[in-house]
Amino acid sequence: MIKIAIDTAGGDLSPAANIDGAIAALKELTDAEIYLVGDESAINRRLQDMTYDKERVKIVHAPDVIDCHDKPTEAIRTKTESSMYKCIELLKSEEGVNAMVSTGSTGALLAGAVLKIGRIHGVKRPAFCPLLPTVTGGFVAMCDSGANIECDETQLTQFGVMGNLYLKKAYGIKNPRVALLNVGTEEEKGDELRKAVYKNFKNDASMNFVGNMESRDFISGNYDLVVCDGFSGNVLLKSTEGGCLELLKLLKKAIKKNLKTKMGALLLKKELTGIKNLMDYNNYGGAVLLGCKKTVVKGHGSSKALSVYHCVKQAYNMEKNGLREAISAEIDKTANTAE
Repeated sequence: MIKIAIDTAGGDLSPAANIDGAIAALKELTDAEIYLVGDESAINRRLQDMTYDKERVKIVHAPDVIDCHDKPTEAIRTKTESSMYKCIELLKSEEGVNAMVSTGSTGALLAGAVLKIGRIHGVKRPAFCPLLPTVTGGFVAMCDSGANIECDETQLTQFGVMGNLYLKKAYGIKNPRVALLNVGTEEEKGDELRKAVYKNFKNDASMNFVGNMESRDFISGNYDLVVCDGFSGNVLLKSTEGGCLELLKLLKKAIKKNLKTKMGALLLKKELTGIKNLMDYNNYGGAVLLGCKKTVVKGHGSSKALSVYHCVKQAYNMEKNGLREAISAEIDKTANTAE
């Protein structure tokens, strides 16, 4: 049985979206068990009209909440009755609970995961790895998207190793196309750090490294994983999201311009709906924190039930397919080779 703790507080639509998404996933994942962590009375009110396997749902009372205004490290240290803290404690102490999902404070979750759960042996820094839609209808992963602002050669190289294994284990992509974010596609482009990491990826027989990638090609569909430091990754991530949102606003404005454009939009309704759904982050789950001793998935703060459902499935697939063990083995192998 795969046991997953769900932080039911902290998100914009919590606890309803978190509970609904978790229960929806539970119905599909017949060998999973979930721990709903949060205000017990609120959780019970939400569950009272639901049909689900009560033997596979446990409630852990946590009356407090860590929000975005709390200082991350201080909150993890002092808010011991919060839902996020109790989820982390479950991963530390409850036998068999090896995964958690939260839509709460990113900073607090990162601090709690690193300070209380710890890193896989040999991993220098855990990294966030979110998924974004591509114009071809698939998705592209990014590692790192903001956990590590400055990185050295070993850290960036490990991000590639962990992200590559994540796509193989969680999504069954046999040979992910891995790229390094850079200022040009040529091998000699970039600073000394990027050049060194390029050589490491090129010489890694277990990786399908396809070279450097310029930021304009991020959602082209030509890559499965893009490796970058957290600063560059976060800028690229938010620039892409912002650009897509503004483009959709322009399209909506153009559609409403006059009767002719409205009629044209009606004819294209199916296609336009498809584009809207393609760009909806709720269809892609959350950003997994790779490199921790336990599985941690961070959902978007405004996640709907659909997004939480996908987050739970991400956590389940990572545990079911032994991602943490695979990362540990590969990092150890890399370290031994370097020695």
